[in-house]
Amino acid sequence: MRELCVRRLNTADSTFDEQFSELLAWEAVSDTAVQTAVESILRDVRERGDTALLEYSRRFDRLQIRDVAALELPQACLRQALSNVSSEARSALEQAAERIRIYHEKQKQDSWQYREADGTVLGQKITPLQRVGIYVPGGKASYPSSVLMNAIPAKVAGVNEIIMMVPTPDGIINEWVFAAAAIAGVDRVFTIGGAQAIAALAYGTALVPKVDKIVGPGNIYVATAKRMVFGAVGLDMVAGPSEILVICDGKTDPDWIAMDLFAQAEHDEDAQSILISPDAAFLDAVEKSIARLLPQMERKGTIAASLANRGALVQARDMHDAIAVSNRMAPEHLELSVENPEALLPAIQHAGAIFMGRHTPEALGDYCAGPNHVLPTSGTARFSSPLGVYDFQKRSSIIHCSVQGSQALAQIASTLARGETLTAHARSAEMRIENEVIGNEK
Repeated sequence: MRELCVRRLNTADSTFDEQFSELLAWEAVSDTAVQTAVESILRDVRERGDTALLEYSRRFDRLQIRDVAALELPQACLRQALSNVSSEARSALEQAAERIRIYHEKQKQDSWQYREADGTVLGQKITPLQRVGIYVPGGKASYPSSVLMNAIPAKVAGVNEIIMMVPTPDGIINEWVFAAAAIAGVDRVFTIGGAQAIAALAYGTALVPKVDKIVGPGNIYVATAKRMVFGAVGLDMVAGPSEILVICDGKTDPDWIAMDLFAQAEHDEDAQSILISPDAAFLDAVEKSIARLLPQMERKGTIAASLANRGALVQARDMHDAIAVSNRMAPEHLELSVENPEALLPAIQHAGAIFMGRHTPEALGDYCAGPNHVLPTSGTARFSSPLGVYDFQKRSSIIHCSVQGSQALAQIASTLARGETLTAHARSAEMRIENEVIGNEK
């Protein structure tokens, strides 16, 4: 392997803003060819249903099946997978699942009401979604952790039915994924991937029921399909490549930081790993660690491509400058690998998940810390949040007016409605006042 060269940036350079913007740029879902292909698949599944699903599964995943019903795995297969994995694997999955459940139990919202002095009652009713679909990637790697992170919050929220889509190219089944589905309580599992899986969940077929919401990450075709079906179905987010920003004061073991960067870079060639530090000598040390450790990595080709294309080692003027860069990026994962991370926390405005201190690598959050690893990417942490129980619950407003309250509100509503020239609105409110006046006269 030729020597890897990770780009070096300096916030003091006059061209830094331009260089950093170029580094962060990501808009792969705008590819015209991808959009055209996805539009065709969505339309085909919507019009031909299971016949189209069967054909795409044969074509894209090379599944040798004749009956579309074979795309659904019975619960017995999930239980068998759970029995087949090693005791160590089962224990790890169960411990992770329990930690995820405990954390997400804290997010549950309750219905509430309050009564005003005139007897009017106002409130909010919390109701779980009826049916959700979770997409679990199954291409370059398999992700049992994604099963837990997507399904468990839905279960905690009270969702009635969870439908899981996971591609199985060449019919190869990852038993960890299906063991995780058994632990998480997934109700139905289909071995369908790509845009066709999103179409089936969004529109429904004879085999696959239509869901209320689709969650979970996927490749460019899945992300594009999710964007296109929004409105027919709810979405968690349209996720881009995984990313991490590490802010370090220069006192953490450089090998640790190099490996933290690798952990993101090994996802795929488009993943992004960035380190920022005021200490130039520390950046040099991390660069040497990268060169020394990279040949030992099983996914060294993917890591090297990711770091070369989208990675960077950034020298900041000071820690305040480093935080400003972080807030500009709004990273999916932010590691504060510093002596006192709590002191920096108030200044962090945008981040999907924040990992505090030298002993909290992002990898712990990916699997078992408890918080969700489905996080906003590509700067969307400026307005989005991690997947959680609240994504599987909806809120209904409660308004119950007393007679006295109705009359008081009707006066206000009438004035505002006539100001907007919506006289039917005004008359609807005024009739409550008139009716009460007539009632009193009688």
